[in-house]
Amino acid sequence: MATLIIPRLEVSEEPWPTLGPQVCALLEERAVHGPGDLRGRDYVLDAEKRALIYRWYEVYPKGHPRAGRRRFKRAGLSVRKGTAKTELAAAVAFAELHPDGPVRCDGFDANGEPVGVPVTDPYIPMVAYTEEQTEDLAYAALMVMVTEGYDADLFDAGLERIMRADGDGKAVALAAAPDSRDGARTTFQHFDETHRFTSPRLREAHQTMLANIPKRQMADPWSLETTTTYTPGQGSVAEGTHEYAELIDQGRAQDRTLFFFHREAAPREDEDLSDPEQIRAAVREASGPAIATWPDFEGQVDSIVSLYNQPDTDRSYWERVWLNRRVQARQQAFDLERWDELARPLGQIGDGRLITAGFDGARFADATGIVLTDVETGYQTLFAGWEHDGTDEWEVPEIEVHEAWEEIFARWNVWRAYLDPPYWDNEVAHWQGKYGASRMVKWATYRRKPTAFMMRNYRMAMQTGALTHDGNADMRRHIANARRHELSLLDENARPLWMIRKERHDSPFKIDYAMAGGLSWEAYTDAVAAGATNKKKRYVYTA
Repeated sequence: MATLIIPRLEVSEEPWPTLGPQVCALLEERAVHGPGDLRGRDYVLDAEKRALIYRWYEVYPKGHPRAGRRRFKRAGLSVRKGTAKTELAAAVAFAELHPDGPVRCDGFDANGEPVGVPVTDPYIPMVAYTEEQTEDLAYAALMVMVTEGYDADLFDAGLERIMRADGDGKAVALAAAPDSRDGARTTFQHFDETHRFTSPRLREAHQTMLANIPKRQMADPWSLETTTTYTPGQGSVAEGTHEYAELIDQGRAQDRTLFFFHREAAPREDEDLSDPEQIRAAVREASGPAIATWPDFEGQVDSIVSLYNQPDTDRSYWERVWLNRRVQARQQAFDLERWDELARPLGQIGDGRLITAGFDGARFADATGIVLTDVETGYQTLFAGWEHDGTDEWEVPEIEVHEAWEEIFARWNVWRAYLDPPYWDNEVAHWQGKYGASRMVKWATYRRKPTAFMMRNYRMAMQTGALTHDGNADMRRHIANARRHELSLLDENARPLWMIRKERHDSPFKIDYAMAGGLSWEAYTDAVAAGATNKKKRYVYTA
């Protein structure tokens, strides 16, 4: 079984004092299960969840200079889909909010065991990937626990906040950082499905909220992150936390405040998931021994295996969510590892070079970018980009876009720029009048077949190494976010053509820089085909 536990519990190590038994007793005596088949029934912890709570609530022992204070200020849990990890997080929030929750140490008894007391005026932000998900994930489970359980009279629950009935403390549902007035009040906070926290807004919210933890020291606050494992290269919070834990495990980083638990089905070189016994064994391994004790566990295994065998299943996605393995999603348009291999951080393209450009984006949503390609070398750079900041008032600063084109035409010899015109038709007409219609060319990406061939050529350029780039992190993120959308059209070899799109229509994971890169590369290939060169001077990249 492949597990990563930070810090590891050595057999010879003396167990740490913990409030875990008291917290578990509260949950099983006073809490009920959240939405699902067990809704409203008495909450029952399996052995693994009980062990996790014991670890999360370890405190420094009697006689230590920090006696009674929490050992861990941050906890991460990475397990496969369908293991009730979100409900576990809600249960912890229930204990942290409960007016009798024994979640902080108030001294030790005669046997040296910690004595638990509730938090005074708790403030518990519960952060989800989108506003819609706050109603589906941990906050929704907590809502059921407090409204349908034994202690419903102790809480005043609403769709956006759950308060103690006396007004002393609350839990709130969030899809961003807490209000600045509340940020310093945090006593416990939860981040749900952090493999989806890849947008700048969510990553910044995570960092901001972690920075709030030290502010209220008397309350001994802490953070919990729960997730299914991530797709490598997307830069998610889950990826950062997992990699940080691995550095600690390798002795390359030091952090006494982090507890991290990850379980997956260990990949094997000779593995054949088409074999019924091997795939069932992999699902069991990813589940762990505690989940195997659930009612009709083997029936759940059968259902999971059935999903794998369906013809339209994205098997990379299946491995990630059901085996908890870090694998590239099959629907990713571009190989991110290959993209990283092509990085040549040489700086911007030297002034005076012959270049092509690609322009794509919106005005009030997503992002807008300009990507340049050096015609002689195939070297790409994201020259300018404007990305939605998450506010309703955001709009691409038009004057900055005009200034970007002025700089481009002043510094380089622009053979041609391909521009996706929607939302920018008036500006494109202006640029055509200013720089020439033969150089500023409308290239509509809604045309399925031309765009599909453009994307195929862009991907092929990465595979062959004809394309290199400057390693820009924002460009890389958009490349990682691009998903294949297969069309009913076939290429000359009877293979499906595809375009790129976001993982869903309202996804915050932007792809516009990837589209601009494809447009810039399309102009580059046309320049090469036309024999366009600039041999008057020889330029080098500037650092």
